[in-house]
Amino acid sequence: MTRRDSRRRMIAAALVASSLFTVTACTSKESGSTQSASTGRQSVGDRSSASPSVTASVTPAVGKVDANPPVASFNPKAHALMEGPESPDRQTMHPAGGDKLFGKAPAGKGMKRYLSRKISWHSCGKFQCADIPVPLDWDDPDGPAITLALKRKPAEGAAKATLFVNPGGPGGSGQEMVDSFQSSAFPNHDVIGWDLRGTGASTHVDCGPAKAMDDLFKLDASPDNEAEWNALVHGARNFAQSCRAHSGQLLDHVSTIDTARDLDYLRYLVGDRKLDYLGISYGTFLGATYAELYPGRVGHMVLDSTVNITNHDTVSQIVGFDRAFGDFAKWCAKQGKRCALGTSEAEVRKATLNFLDRLDAHPMKVKDRELTQSLAGTGIALFLYSGKEAYSYLLVSLVGAMKNGDASYLLTASDLLNGRGKDGKWETIASAFPAISCLDQADFGLKHARQKWPKEVAKAPTLGKALGETPTCEVWTAHPAPQLYLTAQGAAPILVLGATGDPATPYEQAKWMADQLKSGVLLTWRGSGHSAWELGNQCVKKAVEGYVNDGKTPKGNTVC
Repeated sequence: MTRRDSRRRMIAAALVASSLFTVTACTSKESGSTQSASTGRQSVGDRSSASPSVTASVTPAVGKVDANPPVASFNPKAHALMEGPESPDRQTMHPAGGDKLFGKAPAGKGMKRYLSRKISWHSCGKFQCADIPVPLDWDDPDGPAITLALKRKPAEGAAKATLFVNPGGPGGSGQEMVDSFQSSAFPNHDVIGWDLRGTGASTHVDCGPAKAMDDLFKLDASPDNEAEWNALVHGARNFAQSCRAHSGQLLDHVSTIDTARDLDYLRYLVGDRKLDYLGISYGTFLGATYAELYPGRVGHMVLDSTVNITNHDTVSQIVGFDRAFGDFAKWCAKQGKRCALGTSEAEVRKATLNFLDRLDAHPMKVKDRELTQSLAGTGIALFLYSGKEAYSYLLVSLVGAMKNGDASYLLTASDLLNGRGKDGKWETIASAFPAISCLDQADFGLKHARQKWPKEVAKAPTLGKALGETPTCEVWTAHPAPQLYLTAQGAAPILVLGATGDPATPYEQAKWMADQLKSGVLLTWRGSGHSAWELGNQCVKKAVEGYVNDGKTPKGNTVC
């Protein structure tokens, strides 16, 4: 399942810069009070586990992709599909409840209801905001409507086009991304971010009271035997049922295909003939899906820190995070006595693994809560998003828990990544993430998940077990959307960015995406962290700016 991404990196950076830590020594105590990262939980970022296995085949498209289809249209017969068995374990539930989320369609008939509308912007601080209606189901424009929340930063000069941006997730807030986005790099673009359907300030998925989410994250996501596995499945079923009971039909209409259709409608409303777009992590999947549906409408598209859209499964997100931890362990060992965890990569890894194993049986108390093995893995993952700039703070967190008995650092980091506030309330992404991911995921059922789990752990010996497994999608209450084989045949050049030390979306996935997209152009940043655009050097920034602003496509396989 895809993990949360660039927003997590921004949170890590903010945490690093905050007063949460006093880093005077490795054994420093906290100066004040202050989804696990498992592949089945909501936190960390790739789509490899959501992709069919290498045994999946590709069914050719029945028809030919129309380069200029109607606005927001989708013809599944015109696209090749990734074939694989559908999970036999998904639950069938009537779409009860949740109907209060929907409004009436605008006045009119059919698609004219929407195509005749304009965006009504209003001031919201330094920006402009708007709410617009879209159909719950684009194939039924006369049916119920939902709302999308948009935020725009107008161009510094004369606006030549609009740059739509997405921070990933799925479920990260596009509106929040606009707040801190480096819009000055694109002075002649209006920059628009929006909360995707099912998320944020848009009509969002609701999985019930905070207790439902708390119960999910309390589950032992590292099953050691059948009893623990069965308890995990039971908890996942209960959570899925709570989501259906509170969200109703919305759960059936929050796939990335649905969102790509929304994006085409937004492009139409702003009056752009071509789409300029920058998407990070999950946002790369959204961009690639848009390019597959509407290749003739692709303008300048930047896909940064790419998820796995292919049928390769040799390098998963778990492996990416374990690799990144190895880089941290090497750095730590070079700090000498400051490290306190070991004098070699192997010693640091062993000390951390022993700590995580102890947590499996004996979670650490933090006031009225507990730091479990899975939550500790999530906390570690948060810091790895920011690469080297967060190593010192990860060290403080690990030493605090392992040497000083203070698990508050890791629990706080875990909460930030999972979307749990200090008040115990959960952000909307906590519900939106599984809802979107499970529609986008062609899963193979509980038996396959149970067999795959130890194999994934073996590939990631330090963090694999802690990053966990939660079979939520296998028992979800909505069936998957069509699993498109994305090639974007006929699209203009698409710039694909990959960082060699990306923990959440391993670099191999960028190479795979650039190769599968017919017009993909790969740009590599030799650096660590999630998002080459946000963390990368001037070489990366210059290439992206030249491409978006002036249409200068970098040479393929450029390395920065």
